[in-house]
Amino acid sequence: MFILSQQRDQDPVGSFQRYREYLKRHQEEFPRGAFSLATSDWWFSLDDRRSPHDAWLERFEILEVGSGDRSAERATGVRVELLGAFHDMDLTLVYSGVSGLRLDAVAIADGHHDWRYDEFRISDEGRLIHEIEWSYLASTARWRIEADDVEYFAEPRQRAT
Repeated sequence: MFILSQQRDQDPVGSFQRYREYLKRHQEEFPRGAFSLATSDWWFSLDDRRSPHDAWLERFEILEVGSGDRSAERATGVRVELLGAFHDMDLTLVYSGVSGLRLDAVAIADGHHDWRYDEFRISDEGRLIHEIEWSYLASTARWRIEADDVEYFAEPRQRAT
């Protein structure tokens, strides 16, 4: 791991430098969507409204779509909907080809609170891993999603009139 809380808290500048080097070395292995997010100039920004940093969870869905005879061939996806940090954007992540999912929640009675840190990596098997840390006054949850790729959408929040 490169830029999750343990690494950032110890060496914020060096951790990002090592992460950028990792991304560059593994560019050919990364799925297009995840690599585009990880190398963008806004994804990890504290000021860009498209960034998930400090966003709040609104919805988490596991989708299983069947195909073939009797819909017996199954494909798993995950959809994550967030309220942006400035409360003016709807942020959506859609993971396709999900093959692993781990949700560790240690203190979510009052919600996950802030999307703190995240990073994209490639597993030993060549799959995308997206690890996300949530936090309030202390850690609230940690997610690990293994998938083929991720799509991302950011739209201005529609306000009721």
